[in-house]
Amino acid sequence: MKILDRYILISYLKTFFTVFIILMFIFVLQTIWLYIGELAGKDLDAEVIFKFLLYFSPKLVPLVLPLTILLTSIMTFGNFAENYEFAAMKSSGISLQRAMRSLTFFILLVSLTAFFFANNVIPAAEFKSINLRKNIAQLKPAMAITEGVFNEVGTINIKVDKKSGPNDQYLDDVIIHQKTARSGNFTVIKAVEGELVGSTDSDVLSLILKDGNYYDEIQPSDLSKRRNKPFAKSHFKEYTINLDLSDINNVDLEDESYSNTQGMLKISELNQSIDSFSTSYNTNIKEFSRNMFNRTGLRNINTNLEPADTVKVIENSILENYDNNEAIQIVNLALGNVNGSMSHLILKKNEFRTATKQLNKFEIALHEKYVLAVACIVLFFVGAPLGAIIRKGGMGLPMVVAILIFLTYHFIGIFAKNSAEDGSVSPFLASWLSTLIMLPLGIYLTYRATTDQGLFAFDNLIDPFKKGLKKAGLLRRKTEIE
Repeated sequence: MKILDRYILISYLKTFFTVFIILMFIFVLQTIWLYIGELAGKDLDAEVIFKFLLYFSPKLVPLVLPLTILLTSIMTFGNFAENYEFAAMKSSGISLQRAMRSLTFFILLVSLTAFFFANNVIPAAEFKSINLRKNIAQLKPAMAITEGVFNEVGTINIKVDKKSGPNDQYLDDVIIHQKTARSGNFTVIKAVEGELVGSTDSDVLSLILKDGNYYDEIQPSDLSKRRNKPFAKSHFKEYTINLDLSDINNVDLEDESYSNTQGMLKISELNQSIDSFSTSYNTNIKEFSRNMFNRTGLRNINTNLEPADTVKVIENSILENYDNNEAIQIVNLALGNVNGSMSHLILKKNEFRTATKQLNKFEIALHEKYVLAVACIVLFFVGAPLGAIIRKGGMGLPMVVAILIFLTYHFIGIFAKNSAEDGSVSPFLASWLSTLIMLPLGIYLTYRATTDQGLFAFDNLIDPFKKGLKKAGLLRRKTEIE
C-alpha cells in the first residue's frame, strides 16, 4: 500500500470509528428512554439490563452505519479540501478517483460485512431481544395489561381504558371476562375503576374493583328457556378478585419460545416463509371465489328444471307470478342471501388485507438485508464528493448537511415502507426507493467533484438571462439611434 493510500485510509478510519461510537451511544441512550418503563421497578440485575441493551444494539446498525459512512465521508474529504491537501494531490497528478481508491475497497468490505451482519446477527439479536422483553413484561402484571384491548392475566381476561399511577396500578373503565369450567364468556364484570394491590414476596395479586356490576349468564336445563337468555345481575361498591401469579412470577429470562416475527429470519427462511404465505394466500383466494360462486346457486340452476310447454312473457316483475305471501318470502330469502354474502365478503376482505400486510412485511424484511449493503456504497459516493465540493471539515457544516441528507433518505424509506404494508406500493420499490433516489445524486456529485465544478452550475441558469438582457439592451440602443 502506498503512503498516500495509507494516509487517506487511516484518516478515514479514525473519523469513522469515532463517529460510529458516538452515534451508537446516542441511539442506545434513546433506546433506554424508550424502554425505561419495561426495565424500571422490576428488581432486574445489571446483567439482565446489559443483555437487553446488547440484544437491542444490532437493530440500530441499519440506522447508525449509513449515517456514519455519510458523515465520515463528508468530514474526511472536507478536511482534505479545506487544508488544500486535494490541491496538492491534483498538482501531483493524482485525481479524486485515485484518492478514493483505497476507501472504495474499504467501503466494499464494509458493505459485505453489513450484509452478513443483517442476515445473521440482526435476526439472532431480534430473537433474543423480543423473548427477553416478553419475559421481563411477565415480571410485572400491570405491564401485561395493554390499554384498550383484552389481556389474559391469570384466570381472567381484562380490558382497561386507561392506566395511571407510579406503577400503573390504577385502572379506569375495567371490563373482565372470567374463565369458568363452561366454554364461553358467561361471567362479565364491569367497574368504573380498579386497583392492583400485591407484594413482591407473594404470589397472590389482589384486583380491587369499585362501583361496578356483576353479570352472570344462567344456563337453564330446559332448552326452551335458554332462548330468553336469562342472567343474574348484581351491583357492588367494592369487589376483590385474587389472582394466582405463581406461574407469572416464575419467569425464566432465558426462555426463547417466541419466534413469530419476520425480523428474526434469515434470507433463506424469509424466502421459504414468503413462498409458503404466497401459496396459502393464492389457495385461499381460489377457494373463496369457488365458495362465492357456489353460494349463488348458478351451478344447480338446471337441476329438476322442467320448462312449461307454453312461454309466458314477463313484462314488469317476476314477483307478479306469485301471491303476496310468496313474494314476500322470496324477497326476504333473497335479502338474507345478499346480506349473508356481503357479511362474508367483508369478513374475507379484512382477512385477505391482513394476510397481504403480513406477506408485504416479510418481503420488505427480505429486501432490507440487501438494501443496507448497497446503501453503504451509495452514501459513500454521496458524502465523499460532497465533502470535496463544500471544502469544509469538522463537526459543523458537515454534520448539518449529513443529517439533512440522511433524514431525507430515512423518511422516504419509512413512508414508502408504510405504504407498502397496505399494498399501495410494491414492497420491492418501497425498500429500494430511498437508495434509488440517492444513487443519481451520488453520480451527479461524483461527476461535479471529479471535474472541479461547484455544487450547482449557477452560471448555466444565469447565462440565458444575461444574454436576454444584452439583447434587450442592444435593441434599446438601436431604437435610440434611430
